[in-house]
Amino acid sequence: MTPGKAFLTACLLLLAASTVAAETLKIGLNYPQTGRYKDQGLQQRLGAFLAVDEINKAGGVMGQPLELVIRNTRGEPSKGAENTAEMIDNEGVQMVFGGVSSSVAIASGNAARERNRIYFGTLTYSNATTGSAAHSHMFREPYNAWMTAKVLSQYLKRNHAGEDYFYITADYTWGWSVEESVRKFSDTEDTKRHPGVKTPFPRALVNDFQNALEQADASGAKVLMLVLFGDDMVRALNVAYEMGLTKKMQVVVPNLTLGMARQVGPTIMEGIVGGSPWVWNVPYELDYPRGKEFVEAFSKRYEMRPSTAAASAYSIVYQYKSAVERVGTTNTRAVIRTLEGHRYTFLKDEQYWRDFDHQNIQSVYVVKVKPRDTIMADEYGSDYFSIVESMSGDDAAQTRDEWEARRREAGKPLTL
Repeated sequence: MTPGKAFLTACLLLLAASTVAAETLKIGLNYPQTGRYKDQGLQQRLGAFLAVDEINKAGGVMGQPLELVIRNTRGEPSKGAENTAEMIDNEGVQMVFGGVSSSVAIASGNAARERNRIYFGTLTYSNATTGSAAHSHMFREPYNAWMTAKVLSQYLKRNHAGEDYFYITADYTWGWSVEESVRKFSDTEDTKRHPGVKTPFPRALVNDFQNALEQADASGAKVLMLVLFGDDMVRALNVAYEMGLTKKMQVVVPNLTLGMARQVGPTIMEGIVGGSPWVWNVPYELDYPRGKEFVEAFSKRYEMRPSTAAASAYSIVYQYKSAVERVGTTNTRAVIRTLEGHRYTFLKDEQYWRDFDHQNIQSVYVVKVKPRDTIMADEYGSDYFSIVESMSGDDAAQTRDEWEARRREAGKPLTL
């Protein structure tokens, strides 16, 4: 071989090696950059980018760097499904995750299944996601409405036994699911004694919340169950405060996040009770080292505390990495099999992916918002939550028999 040919061959080999080294493993984040859940969407993005950067600095996934492809669902189911299809078909993503609205997550998950890709749901709390609408390619990282209701009702029965409730509920899948579950476990299924109203979704106006809260005030109830999320909860709670209801009633927000609390502010939020699968102080209070590492890395990078949404997205990226590396491939069927029944400890105590419904089983919490001075004493003004109740994931989750009963009601098969 002549020196010229040898040099050319070496250059081609170097180029080929560089091309292989540069090839990325793409994953898709499908979240609301705009709309009523945009704050929760932003937290997902921040958590996901942190995970991707950490993983890439540590060598990627089986030597391949991760690449995060992002799309805006706008909080619309059709857009979520369209994004999922486009990311898989045109971008070649191997996995998609995201959510906030359960209807968006369910539609997006169906699009992923049609293309043989896993969809991990973040902040999708409707029972349907891993219940009546469950399928082989959907995995839900946070808890669901059933689990929320079990832990909340344990707290409410202990602290508000015999009191009357009033429900204000977002009129869509998640809202119906949460109200039904909380009524069941808090023994408030009698709608004459414990009435409620539905508010439009996704286009409720302040007047809708004003009218609903006036009915709550007139009812004489002592517990106000605000089954609202994101900007809707923020606006409704501001109106409730102006009406003096936060002083007259125990306000309960079934799915309470740090982002929502920050939007409302510490003065109005004081004393509010809610459910959560994770809050940033859990790792410190219960001594979970990896959880502390996440909180500190997130806080330093973004100059804010992470919310449940950030933790969920961050965890999903790491769980996908772990699954791919356990089986040595991104093959969807192989990854599904290794996820099913897998137990791990990450940001809190032990969690596992249940095999028959793909629900993540984990400890759940009831939190109560602290006084303003305590909240603001935190370096980032975000020490909002006291943990006032907890329940193990196995105690909180539906049993196999309960899950199968829901599947029968929906006319769905009893296996995924």
